[in-house]
Amino acid sequence: MRDYIIRRLVLMIPTMFVVSIVVFLMIRFIPGDVVDLMAMQMMQAESVGEGTISPEDIRRTLGLDLPVHVQYGRWMEGIVTRGDFGTSMWTGDPVIEEIINRLPVTLELGFFAFIISQLVALPVGLISAIRQDSWWDYLGRSFAIISLATPAFWLGTMIIVFPSIWWGWSPEVELIRFSKDPVGNLVQFVIPAALLGTQMSATTMRMLRTTMLDVMRQDYVRTAWSKGLRERVVILRHALKNAMLPVITIVAGQLFIMIGGTVIIEQIFNLPGMGRLFIEAVFERDYPYVSGINLILASLGLVLILATDLSYAYLDPRIRYR
Repeated sequence: MRDYIIRRLVLMIPTMFVVSIVVFLMIRFIPGDVVDLMAMQMMQAESVGEGTISPEDIRRTLGLDLPVHVQYGRWMEGIVTRGDFGTSMWTGDPVIEEIINRLPVTLELGFFAFIISQLVALPVGLISAIRQDSWWDYLGRSFAIISLATPAFWLGTMIIVFPSIWWGWSPEVELIRFSKDPVGNLVQFVIPAALLGTQMSATTMRMLRTTMLDVMRQDYVRTAWSKGLRERVVILRHALKNAMLPVITIVAGQLFIMIGGTVIIEQIFNLPGMGRLFIEAVFERDYPYVSGINLILASLGLVLILATDLSYAYLDPRIRYR
């Protein structure tokens, strides 16, 4: 196991190298660059009597006049040697500092959404499989279908609009820091986390039900029943572990999405997380922000993939990594 982990960690190096090239060039392929946006602002400033500079001067000041491979080399040198992801082309603020400020918001939202998702998905999925074709099964499947079919952004909009009209209440529009008001912070995240968690639970619930039904028909589960074991022992010790293997893959993908930022929910509830930062950076063509965010999220994604693979060996003793 140790050798396997070391090999996987070593293989992450060339993977991250390729990813760094892709994320560095990706934003530059989008039509319209940051120089055009800045030149447009300069023209507007000139129309009201303020000074302006030419696009060539802007490009030279930002270092965009250099060849792309030179820009990439300088960017990677800063990351490897100093942990410096560059500075914003608009504000001059360090990229890594802004990411560190925004990441806790996304992680908190994702953590609460994940907890709610699993608290809903696991019991409902298990009951639907164990009590197949019962009323509990029909209710669970109906809930999953409704959750999948109802967009979270629509529910979020309704939660903001209608309570404000009917009762004069709406969620907080400014972030409440946990360090200042823990209770207010938790209350602020309950609604968006519940929306995200409920929608994500539907996929996990349906997958768990399907895999549990398949595992329950296996010979070793029938043998466990024939030994007279209690239902709880058969389900938890013999069936659930093997049924969780495909579910773990689904959950890992959901975790990566939550870490990457839930753009629409953050926008609706005015949460300054990674999703909003990424969208703002794309609209402004702020290359260092877009490249830095993508590289960090790709690194976290590789770690999640490794953790998912290692969890398979824990759940299924037949799996061995050499």
